[in-house]
Amino acid sequence: MSNDEWRVGVLFSRSGITTVTEMEHVFGTTLAIEEINAAGGVLGKPITPVAYDPGGDNAAYRNLARRLLTDEDVNIIFGCSMSASRKAVLPIVERHNGLLFYPSMYEGFEYSENVIYTGATLNQNTFALAEFLLRNYGPRIYFVGADYIYPRESNRVMRDILEAKGGKVVSERYIPLHADNETLEKVLADIVRQKPDAIFSTIIGRPAQQFYRMYAEAGIDRRRCPIASLTMAETEIREIGANLCTGHILSATYFQTVEGGANDRFVQAYKSRFGSELTTSVWSQPAYAQVHLFARALERAGSLETHRISEEILLEDFAAPEGRISFDSDTRHLWLHSRIGVAREDGLFHIAWQAPGPIRPDPYLTASRFEDAWLEA
Repeated sequence: MSNDEWRVGVLFSRSGITTVTEMEHVFGTTLAIEEINAAGGVLGKPITPVAYDPGGDNAAYRNLARRLLTDEDVNIIFGCSMSASRKAVLPIVERHNGLLFYPSMYEGFEYSENVIYTGATLNQNTFALAEFLLRNYGPRIYFVGADYIYPRESNRVMRDILEAKGGKVVSERYIPLHADNETLEKVLADIVRQKPDAIFSTIIGRPAQQFYRMYAEAGIDRRRCPIASLTMAETEIREIGANLCTGHILSATYFQTVEGGANDRFVQAYKSRFGSELTTSVWSQPAYAQVHLFARALERAGSLETHRISEEILLEDFAAPEGRISFDSDTRHLWLHSRIGVAREDGLFHIAWQAPGPIRPDPYLTASRFEDAWLEA
Protein backbone atom coordinates (compact mmCIF):
# COMPACT_ATOMS: atom_id res chain seq x y z
CA MET A 1 0.00 0.00 0.00
CA SER A 2 1.30 3.47 -0.90
CA ASN A 3 2.13 5.80 1.98
CA ASP A 4 0.58 8.64 -0.02
CA GLU A 5 -3.03 7.41 0.04
CA TRP A 6 -5.67 5.62 2.12
CA ARG A 7 -6.90 2.65 0.06
CA VAL A 8 -10.40 1.37 0.83
CA GLY A 9 -12.64 -1.21 -0.83
CA VAL A 10 -16.06 -0.44 -2.30
CA LEU A 11 -18.22 -3.53 -2.85
CA PHE A 12 -21.68 -2.63 -4.12
CA SER A 13 -23.50 -4.06 -7.15
CA ARG A 14 -23.73 -1.86 -10.22
CA SER A 15 -25.64 -4.61 -12.03
CA GLY A 16 -28.12 -7.32 -11.07
CA ILE A 17 -31.46 -7.41 -9.27
CA THR A 18 -30.73 -4.56 -6.85
CA THR A 19 -28.91 -2.21 -9.26
CA VAL A 20 -31.12 0.80 -8.49
CA THR A 21 -30.64 0.79 -4.74
CA GLU A 22 -27.01 -0.36 -4.71
CA MET A 23 -26.06 2.36 -7.20
CA GLU A 24 -27.34 4.76 -4.56
CA HIS A 25 -24.86 3.20 -2.14
CA VAL A 26 -22.19 3.82 -4.79
CA PHE A 27 -23.25 7.44 -5.30
CA GLY A 28 -23.37 8.20 -1.59
CA THR A 29 -19.96 6.61 -1.05
CA THR A 30 -18.44 8.39 -4.06
CA LEU A 31 -19.78 11.80 -3.05
CA ALA A 32 -18.42 11.53 0.48
CA ILE A 33 -14.95 10.41 -0.71
CA GLU A 34 -14.82 13.26 -3.22
CA GLU A 35 -15.86 15.80 -0.59
CA ILE A 36 -13.21 14.59 1.83
CA ASN A 37 -10.49 14.58 -0.83
CA ALA A 38 -11.47 18.05 -2.08
CA ALA A 39 -11.02 19.32 1.47
CA GLY A 40 -7.47 17.99 1.60
CA GLY A 41 -8.07 14.33 2.36
CA VAL A 42 -7.31 12.84 5.75
CA LEU A 43 -4.05 13.97 7.32
CA GLY A 44 -3.07 15.32 3.92
CA LYS A 45 -3.65 12.07 2.02
CA PRO A 46 -6.56 11.20 -0.29
CA ILE A 47 -8.94 8.29 0.19
CA THR A 48 -8.53 6.01 -2.85
CA PRO A 49 -11.41 3.61 -3.56
CA VAL A 50 -10.81 0.17 -5.04
CA ALA A 51 -14.25 -0.74 -6.41
CA TYR A 52 -15.69 -4.02 -7.65
CA ASP A 53 -19.13 -4.98 -8.97
CA PRO A 54 -20.42 -8.29 -7.54
CA GLY A 55 -23.46 -8.15 -9.85
CA GLY A 56 -25.85 -9.12 -7.07
CA ASP A 57 -24.24 -12.56 -6.77
CA ASN A 58 -23.38 -13.74 -3.25
CA ALA A 59 -20.48 -15.91 -4.38
CA ALA A 60 -19.03 -12.91 -6.19
CA TYR A 61 -19.36 -10.79 -3.06
CA ARG A 62 -17.43 -13.40 -1.12
CA ASN A 63 -14.71 -13.81 -3.74
CA LEU A 64 -14.28 -10.09 -4.33
CA ALA A 65 -14.12 -9.38 -0.60
CA ARG A 66 -11.33 -11.94 -0.38
CA ARG A 67 -9.53 -10.29 -3.31
CA LEU A 68 -9.78 -6.85 -1.68
CA LEU A 69 -8.45 -8.10 1.64
CA THR A 70 -5.60 -10.16 0.19
CA ASP A 71 -4.55 -9.14 -3.33
CA GLU A 72 -5.48 -5.45 -3.05
CA ASP A 73 -4.01 -4.95 0.44
CA VAL A 74 -7.26 -3.34 1.66
CA ASN A 75 -8.69 -3.87 5.13
CA ILE A 76 -11.59 -1.36 5.11
CA ILE A 77 -14.60 -2.22 2.91
CA PHE A 78 -17.70 -0.13 2.33
CA GLY A 79 -20.09 -2.68 0.96
CA CYS A 80 -22.98 -5.12 0.77
CA SER A 81 -26.66 -4.23 0.61
CA MET A 82 -28.81 -7.32 1.09
CA SER A 83 -28.40 -9.36 4.26
CA ALA A 84 -27.52 -12.39 2.16
CA SER A 85 -24.49 -10.60 0.71
CA ARG A 86 -23.40 -9.41 4.17
CA LYS A 87 -23.67 -12.95 5.50
CA ALA A 88 -21.61 -14.19 2.55
CA VAL A 89 -18.84 -11.66 3.17
CA LEU A 90 -18.77 -11.78 6.97
CA PRO A 91 -16.61 -14.94 7.44
CA ILE A 92 -14.05 -13.59 4.96
CA VAL A 93 -13.88 -10.20 6.68
CA GLU A 94 -13.48 -11.84 10.09
CA ARG A 95 -10.87 -14.33 8.89
CA HIS A 96 -8.69 -11.57 7.43
CA ASN A 97 -9.43 -9.06 10.22
CA GLY A 98 -10.97 -6.53 7.88
CA LEU A 99 -13.62 -3.98 8.77
CA LEU A 100 -16.93 -3.89 6.85
CA PHE A 101 -19.04 -0.73 6.87
CA TYR A 102 -22.62 -1.88 6.19
CA PRO A 103 -25.16 0.89 5.32
CA SER A 104 -28.46 -0.99 4.81
CA MET A 105 -31.43 -1.39 7.12
CA TYR A 106 -31.44 -5.01 8.27
CA GLU A 107 -32.98 -7.64 10.55
CA GLY A 108 -30.53 -7.34 13.47
CA PHE A 109 -29.59 -10.31 15.66
CA GLU A 110 -25.94 -10.01 14.65
CA TYR A 111 -22.73 -8.73 16.25
CA SER A 112 -19.23 -8.72 14.86
CA GLU A 113 -16.12 -6.84 15.91
CA ASN A 114 -15.38 -6.63 12.18
CA VAL A 115 -18.58 -4.83 11.14
CA ILE A 116 -19.78 -1.26 11.63
CA TYR A 117 -23.58 -1.23 11.21
CA THR A 118 -24.91 2.14 10.02
CA GLY A 119 -28.40 1.17 8.77
CA ALA A 120 -31.59 0.90 10.80
CA THR A 121 -32.47 -2.06 12.99
CA LEU A 122 -36.06 -3.28 13.29
CA ASN A 123 -36.83 -1.27 16.43
CA GLN A 124 -35.91 1.89 14.49
CA ASN A 125 -38.36 1.36 11.62
CA THR A 126 -40.76 -1.56 12.15
CA PHE A 127 -42.20 -0.67 15.55
CA ALA A 128 -43.47 2.75 14.50
CA LEU A 129 -44.76 1.39 11.18
CA ALA A 130 -46.89 -1.26 12.89
CA GLU A 131 -48.53 1.34 15.10
CA PHE A 132 -49.03 3.71 12.17
CA LEU A 133 -50.82 1.06 10.10
CA LEU A 134 -53.08 -0.02 12.96
CA ARG A 135 -54.06 3.55 13.82
CA ASN A 136 -54.63 4.83 10.31
CA TYR A 137 -55.76 1.85 8.22
CA GLY A 138 -56.95 -1.07 10.32
CA PRO A 139 -55.95 -4.33 11.99
CA ARG A 140 -55.89 -6.74 9.00
CA ILE A 141 -52.43 -6.73 7.41
CA TYR A 142 -51.25 -8.83 4.46
CA PHE A 143 -47.56 -9.86 4.35
CA VAL A 144 -45.68 -10.54 1.12
CA GLY A 145 -41.91 -10.79 0.90
CA ALA A 146 -38.92 -12.10 -0.99
CA ASP A 147 -37.73 -15.47 0.25
CA TYR A 148 -34.55 -14.68 2.17
CA ILE A 149 -33.48 -13.74 5.68
CA TYR A 150 -34.40 -10.03 5.90
CA PRO A 151 -38.05 -10.41 4.85
CA ARG A 152 -38.58 -13.47 7.02
CA GLU A 153 -37.07 -11.86 10.12
CA SER A 154 -38.83 -8.53 9.47
CA ASN A 155 -42.14 -10.32 9.10
CA ARG A 156 -41.57 -12.35 12.26
CA VAL A 157 -41.03 -9.18 14.28
CA MET A 158 -43.85 -7.28 12.55
CA ARG A 159 -46.25 -10.16 13.26
CA ASP A 160 -45.34 -10.15 16.96
CA ILE A 161 -45.87 -6.38 17.20
CA LEU A 162 -49.18 -6.42 15.34
CA GLU A 163 -50.61 -9.31 17.34
CA ALA A 164 -49.48 -7.75 20.63
CA LYS A 165 -51.41 -4.61 19.61
CA GLY A 166 -54.58 -6.44 18.52
CA GLY A 167 -53.81 -6.69 14.81
CA LYS A 168 -54.07 -9.75 12.58
CA VAL A 169 -51.88 -11.08 9.77
CA VAL A 170 -54.36 -12.33 7.18
CA SER A 171 -51.68 -13.98 5.00
CA GLU A 172 -47.91 -14.38 4.86
CA ARG A 173 -46.51 -15.24 1.44
CA TYR A 174 -42.95 -15.52 0.14
CA ILE A 175 -41.91 -15.31 -3.48
CA PRO A 176 -38.57 -15.88 -5.28
CA LEU A 177 -36.05 -13.05 -5.51
CA HIS A 178 -36.53 -13.11 -9.29
CA ALA A 179 -40.32 -13.56 -9.21
CA ASP A 180 -42.08 -13.26 -12.56
CA ASN A 181 -45.34 -11.49 -13.37
CA GLU A 182 -47.39 -14.66 -13.06
CA THR A 183 -46.26 -15.08 -9.46
CA LEU A 184 -47.05 -11.44 -8.69
CA GLU A 185 -50.48 -11.75 -10.32
CA LYS A 186 -51.34 -14.63 -8.01
CA VAL A 187 -50.38 -12.52 -4.98
CA LEU A 188 -52.49 -9.61 -6.22
CA ALA A 189 -55.47 -11.86 -6.84
CA ASP A 190 -55.20 -13.12 -3.28
CA ILE A 191 -55.00 -9.56 -1.95
CA VAL A 192 -58.16 -8.60 -3.86
CA ARG A 193 -59.90 -11.69 -2.48
CA GLN A 194 -58.87 -11.17 1.16
CA LYS A 195 -59.43 -7.38 1.26
CA PRO A 196 -56.80 -6.50 3.90
CA ASP A 197 -56.46 -3.02 5.39
CA ALA A 198 -52.81 -2.66 4.30
CA ILE A 199 -49.95 -4.61 2.72
CA PHE A 200 -46.58 -5.05 4.41
CA SER A 201 -44.19 -5.73 1.54
CA THR A 202 -40.61 -6.91 1.84
CA ILE A 203 -40.21 -7.72 -1.86
CA ILE A 204 -37.06 -6.14 -3.26
CA GLY A 205 -35.47 -5.12 -6.53
CA ARG A 206 -37.14 -5.38 -9.93
CA PRO A 207 -40.00 -7.66 -8.74
CA ALA A 208 -40.87 -5.06 -6.08
CA GLN A 209 -41.00 -2.32 -8.70
CA GLN A 210 -43.24 -4.47 -10.89
CA PHE A 211 -45.46 -5.32 -7.92
CA TYR A 212 -46.15 -1.63 -7.32
CA ARG A 213 -46.98 -1.11 -11.01
CA MET A 214 -49.35 -4.07 -11.06
CA TYR A 215 -50.95 -2.95 -7.79
CA ALA A 216 -51.87 0.34 -9.46
CA GLU A 217 -53.12 -1.46 -12.59
CA ALA A 218 -55.34 -3.66 -10.41
CA GLY A 219 -57.18 -0.53 -9.32
CA ILE A 220 -56.75 -1.05 -5.56
CA ASP A 221 -57.44 2.17 -3.64
CA ARG A 222 -54.04 3.17 -2.23
CA ARG A 223 -55.60 5.72 0.13
CA ARG A 224 -57.51 2.95 1.91
CA CYS A 225 -55.15 -0.01 1.41
CA PRO A 226 -51.55 1.14 0.85
CA ILE A 227 -48.41 -0.90 0.50
CA ALA A 228 -46.12 -0.26 3.46
CA SER A 229 -42.40 -0.95 3.14
CA LEU A 230 -39.05 -0.54 4.85
CA THR A 231 -37.16 -0.23 1.55
CA MET A 232 -39.22 1.30 -1.30
CA ALA A 233 -37.65 4.77 -1.36
CA GLU A 234 -37.54 7.78 -3.67
CA THR A 235 -35.29 6.42 -6.42
CA GLU A 236 -37.29 3.25 -6.99
CA ILE A 237 -40.52 5.26 -6.98
CA ARG A 238 -39.03 7.33 -9.79
CA GLU A 239 -38.34 4.09 -11.68
CA ILE A 240 -41.91 2.84 -11.13
CA GLY A 241 -43.65 6.15 -11.82
CA ALA A 242 -44.61 8.57 -9.07
CA ASN A 243 -48.23 8.64 -10.23
CA LEU A 244 -48.47 4.90 -9.53
CA CYS A 245 -47.17 5.21 -5.97
CA THR A 246 -49.03 8.05 -4.28
CA GLY A 247 -50.34 7.01 -0.89
CA HIS A 248 -47.87 4.17 -0.36
CA ILE A 249 -45.88 4.22 2.89
CA LEU A 250 -42.20 3.97 3.78
CA SER A 251 -40.79 3.68 7.29
CA ALA A 252 -37.20 4.93 7.16
CA THR A 253 -34.61 6.98 9.00
CA TYR A 254 -34.12 9.43 6.12
CA PHE A 255 -36.14 11.11 3.37
CA GLN A 256 -35.03 13.74 0.88
CA THR A 257 -37.66 16.02 2.42
CA VAL A 258 -35.99 16.06 5.87
CA GLU A 259 -35.58 19.68 6.93
CA GLY A 260 -32.21 21.06 7.97
CA GLY A 261 -29.05 22.66 6.66
CA ALA A 262 -27.01 19.44 6.59
CA ASN A 263 -29.61 17.77 4.37
CA ASP A 264 -30.00 20.82 2.14
CA ARG A 265 -26.25 20.72 1.46
CA PHE A 266 -26.28 16.96 0.88
CA VAL A 267 -29.17 17.09 -1.58
CA GLN A 268 -27.65 20.00 -3.49
CA ALA A 269 -24.24 18.32 -3.71
CA TYR A 270 -25.76 14.98 -4.74
CA LYS A 271 -27.83 16.51 -7.54
CA SER A 272 -24.94 18.66 -8.70
CA ARG A 273 -22.65 15.62 -8.92
CA PHE A 274 -24.98 12.95 -10.32
CA GLY A 275 -27.84 14.80 -12.02
CA SER A 276 -30.58 17.21 -11.01
CA GLU A 277 -33.26 14.62 -11.78
CA LEU A 278 -31.92 12.16 -9.20
CA THR A 279 -33.14 11.91 -5.63
CA THR A 280 -31.41 11.08 -2.38
CA SER A 281 -32.84 8.36 -0.19
CA VAL A 282 -32.34 6.01 2.76
CA TRP A 283 -30.00 4.02 0.48
CA SER A 284 -27.60 6.84 -0.44
CA GLN A 285 -27.59 8.81 2.82
CA PRO A 286 -26.22 6.12 5.21
CA ALA A 287 -23.55 5.21 2.63
CA TYR A 288 -22.56 8.88 2.51
CA ALA A 289 -22.61 9.36 6.28
CA GLN A 290 -20.57 6.25 7.07
CA VAL A 291 -17.65 7.44 4.90
CA HIS A 292 -17.58 10.74 6.77
CA LEU A 293 -17.70 8.85 10.07
CA PHE A 294 -14.79 6.71 8.90
CA ALA A 295 -12.73 9.74 7.82
CA ARG A 296 -13.18 11.41 11.19
CA ALA A 297 -12.10 8.23 12.98
CA LEU A 298 -9.14 7.80 10.60
CA GLU A 299 -7.93 11.32 11.35
CA ARG A 300 -7.64 10.45 15.03
CA ALA A 301 -6.37 6.90 14.53
CA GLY A 302 -3.69 7.92 12.04
CA SER A 303 -3.68 4.48 10.44
CA LEU A 304 -5.98 1.96 8.75
CA GLU A 305 -5.38 -0.62 11.45
CA THR A 306 -8.75 -2.27 12.01
CA HIS A 307 -8.75 -2.19 15.79
CA ARG A 308 -7.78 1.49 15.93
CA ILE A 309 -10.50 2.53 13.46
CA SER A 310 -13.07 0.48 15.41
CA GLU A 311 -12.13 2.14 18.69
CA GLU A 312 -12.19 5.67 17.32
CA ILE A 313 -15.37 5.45 15.25
CA LEU A 314 -17.49 4.32 18.20
CA LEU A 315 -16.77 7.71 19.78
CA GLU A 316 -18.22 9.61 16.83
CA ASP A 317 -21.11 12.08 17.01
CA PHE A 318 -21.94 13.46 13.57
CA ALA A 319 -24.42 15.94 12.06
CA ALA A 320 -25.60 13.73 9.19
CA PRO A 321 -28.24 14.77 6.63
CA GLU A 322 -30.88 12.78 8.57
CA GLY A 323 -29.94 14.55 11.84
CA ARG A 324 -27.34 14.02 14.54
CA ILE A 325 -26.19 10.41 14.81
CA SER A 326 -23.91 8.63 17.25
CA PHE A 327 -22.85 5.08 18.05
CA ASP A 328 -24.07 2.73 20.71
CA SER A 329 -20.73 1.18 21.63
CA ASP A 330 -22.31 -1.96 23.10
CA THR A 331 -23.89 -2.99 19.79
CA ARG A 332 -21.78 -1.14 17.15
CA HIS A 333 -25.00 0.28 15.68
CA LEU A 334 -26.12 3.90 15.35
CA TRP A 335 -28.76 5.94 17.14
CA LEU A 336 -30.99 6.94 14.20
CA HIS A 337 -34.09 9.03 13.47
CA SER A 338 -37.31 7.04 13.00
CA ARG A 339 -39.71 8.52 10.43
CA ILE A 340 -42.75 7.50 8.38
CA GLY A 341 -43.41 8.97 4.96
CA VAL A 342 -46.38 8.86 2.59
CA ALA A 343 -45.55 9.04 -1.12
CA ARG A 344 -46.57 12.25 -2.89
CA GLU A 345 -47.37 13.01 -6.52
CA ASP A 346 -43.88 14.44 -7.07
CA GLY A 347 -42.23 11.14 -6.09
CA LEU A 348 -40.99 12.45 -2.75
CA PHE A 349 -42.45 11.73 0.69
CA HIS A 350 -44.59 13.74 3.03
CA ILE A 351 -43.16 12.98 6.47
CA ALA A 352 -46.33 12.01 8.33
CA TRP A 353 -44.56 11.23 11.59
CA GLN A 354 -41.10 11.40 13.09
CA ALA A 355 -39.68 10.59 16.49
CA PRO A 356 -38.74 13.59 18.64
CA GLY A 357 -35.10 12.49 18.68
CA PRO A 358 -32.75 9.67 17.69
CA ILE A 359 -33.76 6.15 18.70
CA ARG A 360 -31.29 3.84 20.39
CA PRO A 361 -30.55 0.70 18.34
CA ASP A 362 -31.85 -2.54 19.82
CA PRO A 363 -30.70 -5.10 17.24
CA TYR A 364 -31.42 -8.07 19.53
CA LEU A 365 -34.77 -6.71 20.78
CA THR A 366 -33.64 -7.24 24.36
CA ALA A 367 -35.09 -3.95 25.63
CA SER A 368 -38.05 -3.53 23.27
CA ARG A 369 -41.50 -4.80 24.16
CA PHE A 370 -43.85 -5.62 21.30
CA GLU A 371 -46.90 -4.34 23.14
CA ASP A 372 -45.13 -1.00 23.63
CA ALA A 373 -44.69 -0.28 19.92
CA TRP A 374 -45.28 3.44 19.93
CA LEU A 375 -46.12 6.49 17.91
CA GLU A 376 -45.85 9.99 19.28
CA ALA A 377 -48.66 12.37 18.51
